[in-house]
Amino acid sequence: MTHAFDKDYWEHHWDDRTSHTVAANPYLVEETAGSTPGTALDAGCGTGAEAIWLAEQGWQVTGADISAAALQAAAQQAQTAGVDVTWIEADLTTWNPTERWDLVMTHYAHPSIPQLEFYRHIAQWVAPGGSLLIVGHLNDGAHHHSPDGTPPHETTVTAKDITALFDASSWRIDTALERSRTVGGTGVHSKTLRDAVFRVSSRAPR
Repeated sequence: MTHAFDKDYWEHHWDDRTSHTVAANPYLVEETAGSTPGTALDAGCGTGAEAIWLAEQGWQVTGADISAAALQAAAQQAQTAGVDVTWIEADLTTWNPTERWDLVMTHYAHPSIPQLEFYRHIAQWVAPGGSLLIVGHLNDGAHHHSPDGTPPHETTVTAKDITALFDASSWRIDTALERSRTVGGTGVHSKTLRDAVFRVSSRAPR
């Protein structure tokens, strides 16, 4: 089955999930440890867990997503957390912001265009000297299209795939890892996620 990942898909996806509070992705916490807070964009922010966490660390954060339902929930959660985040409803495959950010990040965002093309597109929004952080589902050749909730094949990537997008003369590869983590508690309720974790920094001076 091929997923459209268009606005209708994401509105339906988030419609029955917006009441859940989710912790920020642990790879974001690891990859920004010791960083000086600046401006950040969460591309495909969903209900805002990562954007809100960054705002709590002192970053000036913009969260962008195609789903109005997700953004409404994100705004409510930001208000509860007592932080200010700018929320923008946009189709990121065609969005062309004039602003550039010190950190552009995306966590499991699945667009209507090919996954790697999406990463190349959002890299344009990194400010000179800034960084791009990507956390994506790892394509390990197994379990695609599984009814247990495993990500569909068209959403998956490898660290090597992502690395090939970036010219070493313009970008410095800081992280290119393939990792596993367990979510959902223990026993039958747990699930192992295999992820590609990638962070690259622009060599252009600030």
